[in-house]
Amino acid sequence: MLLTHSYWPEHSPPQRRWSSLTREFRRTGWNVDVVAPVAHFPNGRRNLPRKEAGFAFSLQSGPHGETIRRVPYLRHLGTSSLARFVDQLFSAVMSVPIGLRGPKPDAILATAPSLPTLATGYVLSKLRRVPFIVEMRDAWPDLARDARIVQGSVKSLVERVVEFVQLRADLVVTVTEGFADTLRERGVKNVVTVSNGLDLKAVPFLEPPALARDGFHALYLGNHGKSQRLDVLIRASALLGEGFHLTFVGHGTSRPQLVNLARELKAPVTFFPSLHGSEVMDKYREADTCIVSLRDDWKSFETTVPSKTYEVLAIGRHVTAIVKGEAERIIVEAGGGDVVPANPEAVAQLWRELAADRGRLASGASGREWVRNNADYAQLAVRYMDSISSLVRPETAAGECSS
Repeated sequence: MLLTHSYWPEHSPPQRRWSSLTREFRRTGWNVDVVAPVAHFPNGRRNLPRKEAGFAFSLQSGPHGETIRRVPYLRHLGTSSLARFVDQLFSAVMSVPIGLRGPKPDAILATAPSLPTLATGYVLSKLRRVPFIVEMRDAWPDLARDARIVQGSVKSLVERVVEFVQLRADLVVTVTEGFADTLRERGVKNVVTVSNGLDLKAVPFLEPPALARDGFHALYLGNHGKSQRLDVLIRASALLGEGFHLTFVGHGTSRPQLVNLARELKAPVTFFPSLHGSEVMDKYREADTCIVSLRDDWKSFETTVPSKTYEVLAIGRHVTAIVKGEAERIIVEAGGGDVVPANPEAVAQLWRELAADRGRLASGASGREWVRNNADYAQLAVRYMDSISSLVRPETAAGECSS
């Protein structure tokens, strides 16, 4: 049983990860029950037909034959962090009675964030008396300390709850080796790493940008939040001016401020809403370099890898990487681009150099080969199934276990 705050038909990081993993689980013969809210990401309201989004307390058949048990949600303004948390808390509470329905699973897996989902998973595992698996897609509670999301005793309570669940889980899955090591140092005993990734067969390899071209085009595609420090990119583009252009695609809590900053600085920046499928590939084709960015003043991000890293490497575009720690290691190891400090002058200087020597934009196939060997969901799912099988039925192989 998978507990998640976002699932098909939404377009979100947990949806992309778990739709791919579920497909591979089902191919091997596993049964998967998904407990998830009615689809309402990212706007805080249902914006799809009911047949696709589902409705509260209903059962749906997912695209891979999985069962989806829909949980009610609280309609809210998608840009409000507090409203989003209250919505997640409400859905997490409502997931308890819904998670008690249906056949008893072999294990319960809760993916976080959202953090309230962790508590739900723990409660359900006790009520149903099955092993509990925690998946930490971000470095919590370290990220809460860095971001100062909550203060004082409330902050301590959040940290204690997360650490309580991590220490009592039968298995903790991280998406980076660095955070796995951090958890082991804190006494979490059974920790494995199953990184984020992609379906390599579904991602084309693009020809490199033309050697002769009017203008230089940089692309950022992803979340527009505090974690990314995207103001650095806007300030860099303002320093460069004519002949350079920056494109943002996506949404997030910082987007209104970023739009205002670009207007104030008269920076050559264009904003687009979230795009999918062929529209995303069109933006990649237009780009000379693609940006992955995490702020460098939060220590937790030294063990964090932006999920878009794998996609940019796989398509063969040059990467402007504003990252440290494990993400920096991956970019260097894959030969995918250039790592640059998180300041506007450094980013602007890199783009000037790339525009003057466009041969550097031909990254070759090394990035795609790195993804093939390290971040293809067909392989990642096998590792995941092996870990779960060892937990619930140690005597069976991954392909013989049903979940």
